[in-house]
Amino acid sequence: MKQTIRIARTELQLLFYSPIAWLILIVFTIQASLVFTGTLEGFVTTKELGYKLNSVTLNLYTDQWNGFYAKLLGYLYFYIPLLTMGMMSRELSSGSIKLLYSSPISDAQIIFGKFMSVAVYALLMTGIVFLFTLYGAFVVDNFDFPATLTGLLGIFLLICAYGAVGLFMSGLTSYQVVAAMGTFAVFAVLSYTSQLWQNVPFVRDIMFWLSISGRTNEFIGGIISSEDVIYFLAVIGLFLGLSIVRFRSVRQKTRSAASLVRYLFVVGSAVLIGYMSSRPALMFFYDATRTKLRTLTRASQDIVSKAKGGLTITTYGNALDEDRLLIFGLPPFELQDLRMYREYLRFKPEIKMKYVHYYAKGNNEKSLNMRYPTLSDKERVGKIAQTFGLDSTMFVPVSDLQNIKETLAGEDFRHVKVLQRDSGQQSVLRIFNDPMLFPSEAEISAAIKRLVTTLPKVGFVGGHGERDCIKEGDRDYNKFARENTFRYSLINQGFDFEQLTLDREVPAHVSILVIADMKTALPELHQQHLRQYIERGGNLLIAAEPKRQETMNPVTALFGVQVMEGRLVKPNKDFQADLLFAHPAKEAGKIAAAFGQIRENRQVVVMPSAAGLLYNDAAAKGYTATPLLVADSAGVWNELETVDFVDDSAVMNPAAGEAAAAGTATAIALTRKVHGKEQKIIVLGDADCISNGELGHSRKDIFPANFLLIAGTFNWLSDYQAPVDVTRPPFTDNDIHIGKTGFKVSRVAFTGVLPGIMLLSYLVIWIRRRRQ
Repeated sequence: MKQTIRIARTELQLLFYSPIAWLILIVFTIQASLVFTGTLEGFVTTKELGYKLNSVTLNLYTDQWNGFYAKLLGYLYFYIPLLTMGMMSRELSSGSIKLLYSSPISDAQIIFGKFMSVAVYALLMTGIVFLFTLYGAFVVDNFDFPATLTGLLGIFLLICAYGAVGLFMSGLTSYQVVAAMGTFAVFAVLSYTSQLWQNVPFVRDIMFWLSISGRTNEFIGGIISSEDVIYFLAVIGLFLGLSIVRFRSVRQKTRSAASLVRYLFVVGSAVLIGYMSSRPALMFFYDATRTKLRTLTRASQDIVSKAKGGLTITTYGNALDEDRLLIFGLPPFELQDLRMYREYLRFKPEIKMKYVHYYAKGNNEKSLNMRYPTLSDKERVGKIAQTFGLDSTMFVPVSDLQNIKETLAGEDFRHVKVLQRDSGQQSVLRIFNDPMLFPSEAEISAAIKRLVTTLPKVGFVGGHGERDCIKEGDRDYNKFARENTFRYSLINQGFDFEQLTLDREVPAHVSILVIADMKTALPELHQQHLRQYIERGGNLLIAAEPKRQETMNPVTALFGVQVMEGRLVKPNKDFQADLLFAHPAKEAGKIAAAFGQIRENRQVVVMPSAAGLLYNDAAAKGYTATPLLVADSAGVWNELETVDFVDDSAVMNPAAGEAAAAGTATAIALTRKVHGKEQKIIVLGDADCISNGELGHSRKDIFPANFLLIAGTFNWLSDYQAPVDVTRPPFTDNDIHIGKTGFKVSRVAFTGVLPGIMLLSYLVIWIRRRRQ
């Protein structure tokens, strides 16, 4: 060990007595300063403009796309070849290598000593980055220090890995420029390996593991992953081992065959270690972020813990699927897909990921007919497979998948995942028609929850002209109830649903009843069954509508609520007067977090033709009433005369009984204790606000929260069983204590003073060395 340290000390002296090491440090400092101040300036400007900041630590430092660490990593590989290119090639070109050959120092001591000097230099570079991190601790409110330290660890390991590569390349040639160029070439290969041989499963795993691209993402994001730590250690060990073999081969004049065996042993050992470390059962993680942002929420962890026994997630990729979804079902995407579920594998490593490739007619048939009008489905698959360099025989016809064919047909043969327990229970996880496409934690956990517990069931009442949960018309409720490709539909958020009629008792398994916009009144028998459901403490969502007061008031009167005659209006130059923009009441946030989010985001719930709600008699019926949504505080009245809001103008006429209705409730929550449980009821003054047409509608400069209204409503009515609560504690580092003046001073200090101190240090050392 003493010899190793002595070599490292000598190497460091050579480095810092020469201008190259100082030049690299100074240039690196300047570049880091420019990157950091450029990133920081955006936050300072945002604050100066009066906008609120959020999660400054993560956004400033650890964001994997625009954070300081991520931006800086894009430049690191420029510096290391310049540092390492002369470590061994200098010995070879000057002839001093012969002295090392004849010395009693072992090959490993020489290589480890030189690498130790690189590691010390890497520590210096990381220390410079740490200065910028330390600065954040003084200017960022409630700075999340631990979350940044993992990023520094990732930077240090990456520099060390680069240094090991550079050291090996330096030992291959006596020409320093060739060594530097060779190091760049190896960096390129290590970045590109993840794209090689992706169609061969075992080889694909190895190539993906060898890739250095993105290896620091977990560190930067605040996660210490055993797989990534072992990867860097294995890469360092690999190239140091190759350097030792190379040095020994030259020193002992070993035969080529023997050297080749040693090289293969070193490479094989590193690959084996890496492959084993990437197995889910052998991986360990530590989330250093304050809110455990990179880990499953507690609710998801509880769900996963209940999924005892084996769990298989099978991806069914259709070769004839829509073009934008096709790629996700092909072999090259499988490893990326696997990494998307790493957080679940951390808590349940026995999850098995399988992939089935098939073909069947789906939603893409029109496009296929245009492109391949004369080809059969099998021939079309051949063309597509040829395009992606795949063997067409890997795609089987859907007729061969009899055990799952019905499930795939129900999904229109789109890309889906089927989750199955050893007991045979199944649930479906889908890709959605939105920019995010892939399921988030909420949808994945909901799919697993479907396997381990009984989900709350929503019963949609029919038979009286109500809104239909199956039909896709503008007035109906298909979108939020059961549309497969809509992320926020009930079936994707952990609910079951069914249609029912009140000519018989409401089934005991129904926990939420929806009655929306009845056109005809309930017969006596139906009223009796409804009262029985209410008396047993069942929860309800009742959606009224203007012009339906006669049929809806007998139902709402059971809870002491009255749907007002007429409709609420507020004239607007851009929209019809009866298009109401309702706001969440102050008390709404206590009902469900989604309602509080609407208020916090300053959003509105768009309610086309809404009726006001009165709830003065709720207490007499034993209910506690809480307004959820209210009309604007000014300019709103209850219109009784106008019915045509396209050609007529609405004007308040007090003589006709029309009166100001500012702040009138348009949605109410009611509760009471029944049989030891809390009964929950929500009454809406508008049935259109959650309809297919309104959910698919957009208006300029209007930011609707109708989706959140649905989420909050059913979250509360299900006693918070669904959707899965994936919310996290709020961030507390939401401000920076620096303005424009302070930023300018900091920029001068980082880009001018700090490099100047380093330059001065080098000049002092150089002058003292000259005097000696």
